[in-house]
Amino acid sequence: MSGWVRVVGLGPGAAGLLAPDAAQAVAASSDLIGYATYLDRVTLSEGQIRHASDNREELARARNALSLAAEGRRVAVVSGGDPGVFAMASAVFEALEAGPLAWRRLDIEVVPGISAMFAAAARLGAPLGADFCAISLSDNLKPWSVLEARLRAVATAGLVIALYNARSQARPDLLGRAFAVLAEILPGGTVVAFARAVSTEAERIDITTLAEADPSLVDMRTLVLIGTAATRLIVREGAAPFVYSPRFVEASA
Repeated sequence: MSGWVRVVGLGPGAAGLLAPDAAQAVAASSDLIGYATYLDRVTLSEGQIRHASDNREELARARNALSLAAEGRRVAVVSGGDPGVFAMASAVFEALEAGPLAWRRLDIEVVPGISAMFAAAARLGAPLGADFCAISLSDNLKPWSVLEARLRAVATAGLVIALYNARSQARPDLLGRAFAVLAEILPGGTVVAFARAVSTEAERIDITTLAEADPSLVDMRTLVLIGTAATRLIVREGAAPFVYSPRFVEASA
């Protein structure tokens, strides 16, 4: 087949954080498919066709991409951040597995991007310097009982947590419930950071503690980073503190 699919991560927002390979894949495509908000970040060249859709239509987008590629089109499926982190790469492969066998002969490549958790961590210092995990707090595809069990497990294990999809208008209470679960395990002074729209003009960074964290400051553009009991602040006069998680862990008795 002459068509191809590139699942592209556009990074956190700033043009300088768009990886060269991602920019090349977008420029070489005939069709761009994605959530409208992410497609708005791409300037189309003459002849390129834009296929925008709503945020909850991932599988339909993926099937459309594979179908167009089977017709010989060069298709870029775009996501913010990295396409393999709670984004379109998984949806494309889910559609591929369930679709016609002919689709498996397509030239498909995932082109990485800078994930929001890495952009946020860089702004803060090194909060992910120790072992960490990423959890999507959306309960659209998994129940709260699973989310709660995972939060308890990783907090007990001493992992730094990056929470994606932490709060939306449709589910405004989940983040508060997550903080309550974590507060049963972690000290109230555990560092919590809200990193909104990092690398864009709307960027905002708030550093607080688990006991004082206010879920109302969070929206769908905000990544929430929750440290461990060992995560530290380096206070600086006249500047925001650095946040880092030490690499060493003392052996338990």
